[in-house]
Amino acid sequence: MDPNQYTTRAHSLFFLFLTSIFIGLNYLGISLADTSVNILCLFLILTIGMSHGSLDNWKGNKLLKIYKIKSSYIFYLIYILVALFVVALWLLLPSIALMLFLIVASYHFGKEDSFVERLNWAAGEGPLSVLKKSDNLQFFLKGSIIVLAPLMFHFEETLSIFQTLLIEDINFFYSDHVRGFLSVLFLISFFAGLNLFIETACIIALNYFFSPLAAFTVYFCFLHSIRHLASLVQDLEYEMGKKNKIPKRHFEVSINGRGAKTLFRKILPLTLITAVIFILGIFLLTNYYNINDAILKVIFIGLASLTFPHILLEYLIEKKLGSKKNFATQKK
Repeated sequence: MDPNQYTTRAHSLFFLFLTSIFIGLNYLGISLADTSVNILCLFLILTIGMSHGSLDNWKGNKLLKIYKIKSSYIFYLIYILVALFVVALWLLLPSIALMLFLIVASYHFGKEDSFVERLNWAAGEGPLSVLKKSDNLQFFLKGSIIVLAPLMFHFEETLSIFQTLLIEDINFFYSDHVRGFLSVLFLISFFAGLNLFIETACIIALNYFFSPLAAFTVYFCFLHSIRHLASLVQDLEYEMGKKNKIPKRHFEVSINGRGAKTLFRKILPLTLITAVIFILGIFLLTNYYNINDAILKVIFIGLASLTFPHILLEYLIEKKLGSKKNFATQKK
């Protein structure tokens, strides 16, 4: 079996085991108060969840080299400006910002979760896979299950979260046509994700038994983020292998797990900085909102502000480092 397929399958089984544990605890009546759940979700998102994007500066530096830009400050400036633009858009046009976020997040989740090997051009297997247009539609449909499942199983609670996120007019979602369309899209998304049946079933089960925030947190931290971190470990191991002039076919064994240690050391600073910013945001918002609403605003608006520059960076990396020309350049 291909190592990447083995990694993906092992992770899927781990996610199934974890989902079963959470559902079992819920069945036994072991639960937390809403505020405690929100605080726990915040902690998990700020640590495990956010960490998978904390190596964007490393990826950004690789991209700057291709564009022949020497100053790394350019990357940080653009990244921060994009994030601030998203926050401003959410404050000024929250409905448009929410719809854009849900659409873009659906595609991003579907694509990133579909295969670990998307970044394994670094492992010497060749440039990034050339995607067909039909693949992009399939990614969107697969990722839509994460967005649609809360609406299917906790409709009123999900709309209440939308209102907390500054969406004033939610009557749109009560339309029979809209609810019918969302139901059909949900079914299509389910069948689109059948090749990842274990994960799709777990996501549906989590949303059936738990609140939208709790279900999303388990998915975001223990499936999406961990899978992305696994691919980053492989990238770092390959980079270390190149420096030590280790043959490609031997680098995984020769590095002996140093990639995970290096990853932890590299992601820690930005993860801590992001966590501090989010906590300060909650502290300021508690002057105007209750703690639960403040947490929801910071989690989802904050995630949206970081998701857009993160996805933009991933797109540019695929476009530049994924091409045959730049792949060959990077190998030299």
